[in-house]
Amino acid sequence: MHISRLILPASDVAKSAAFFRDVLELPTAGNSIQVGRSEIQLIPAAEGAPHGVHLAFNIPFARFDMAVAWLEGRTLLQKEPGGEACFALEGDWQSRSIYFDGPDNAVLELIGRRRLIHPADKRPFSGADLSCLSEVGVPSDDVEGMVAEAAWTFGVGTVGPASSSFAAIGNDEGMLITVDPNRPWFPQKRQRPGANGLEIWVTDVKSPGTVSDAQHGWKVRAR
Repeated sequence: MHISRLILPASDVAKSAAFFRDVLELPTAGNSIQVGRSEIQLIPAAEGAPHGVHLAFNIPFARFDMAVAWLEGRTLLQKEPGGEACFALEGDWQSRSIYFDGPDNAVLELIGRRRLIHPADKRPFSGADLSCLSEVGVPSDDVEGMVAEAAWTFGVGTVGPASSSFAAIGNDEGMLITVDPNRPWFPQKRQRPGANGLEIWVTDVKSPGTVSDAQHGWKVRAR
């Protein structure tokens, strides 16, 4: 599964676009942000911007340490209470991550996934190393029901087992991180998930369709 496009409401479109352009070095044209093969389209928030949006961007696993040094020079990293800022997961994930604040209290992440192969490259790390929008957080009052609906509608499963409060629907190329709305985002656990007004377009699934959540205001569409 690939996330091809995200419509993201913002309290200040120009300010949000400047963040993606200046901090993450991503190509920006007006309200459109290009993240490798993915596009983020910023729109003015009609009823207040969603706070606690979670977005993750894939980066080459072998360049993770370079990514940490690059990002530390551009913004503050989120850390656990013990001071740890880099997080490695084995098992079903096989990944390394760093987190940082984004516009409208978003929780953003750079994630290197060991299973994704990238050509060897010794050039300095830059925004060009962000290959795609790989995760979007979508709160749900029924996480297990969302897993079943995504499997029925799109024909996609989960990375690792789902629980009643967390599921990663999709694969290393693109995931919907479905969480209980009262489960705060890792690592600082100070932002609860929000997604009101988000529209997510996915490709490379088995069947087209739409999954939505009226309570939390988001939609996922596949052509």
